[in-house]
Amino acid sequence: MSTPESPITIDVGDAAVSGVFADPDGAFATLVVAHGAGAGMDHPFLVGFTRALNALGVATLRFNFPYREAGKKFPDRPPTAIAAWRAAMVAAASRSGGRPLWAAGKSFGGRMASMAVAEGMPAAGLVYLGYPLHPPGKPEKIRDEHLYGLTLPMLFLQGTRDTFATPELLEAVAARIGPSATVEWYEGGDHSFAVAGAKRSADEAGASLASAVAGFLKTHGTVHGGIPVLPLP
Repeated sequence: MSTPESPITIDVGDAAVSGVFADPDGAFATLVVAHGAGAGMDHPFLVGFTRALNALGVATLRFNFPYREAGKKFPDRPPTAIAAWRAAMVAAASRSGGRPLWAAGKSFGGRMASMAVAEGMPAAGLVYLGYPLHPPGKPEKIRDEHLYGLTLPMLFLQGTRDTFATPELLEAVAARIGPSATVEWYEGGDHSFAVAGAKRSADEAGASLASAVAGFLKTHGTVHGGIPVLPLP
């Protein structure tokens, strides 16, 4: 049986954005999920991803950034996106009963989550669904400086054909971050985790990542709100 989804409104400064919260019975963690630059929270990829996580015992909150809520195409600047991230995490925390609270995002959404954490936003850990390490075809324009001060658990899920992060560069970045960073490669996947020749929908592509993410959340000891949370057996 699918987990009921509750529409919510999240105040971000003088504006408000939409969110969808789902809380399965016995959830062991909550994952807040942000969309990428070109699609909102209801894109089939994110819907498939979060619903598959709900089936694995992870509560989820996906939300829109202000630009998407306003119907604009150009993404918010980091200060606005980070403010939205902080507000979404507060909204999730108020509904999560003290469970470990993680931050995740597709591309732009994940990078903004990492920048928010680098600026002090509390989180048990970070999950990147296709981290945009550099613009396509421009590996010299790498976006990594803020990652090296982060010590919380981080999972990078990346397709081997993703033009936003060449394997050599991402592996080098993860190695420099240290043991808190884990990279998991999806053979043949592009930036949307589509695999050439594989006939699957966007929601199926998103759902295919849920098992790896749930396993990472379950097996990593975390700290949330200053309270250690031990891995489940």
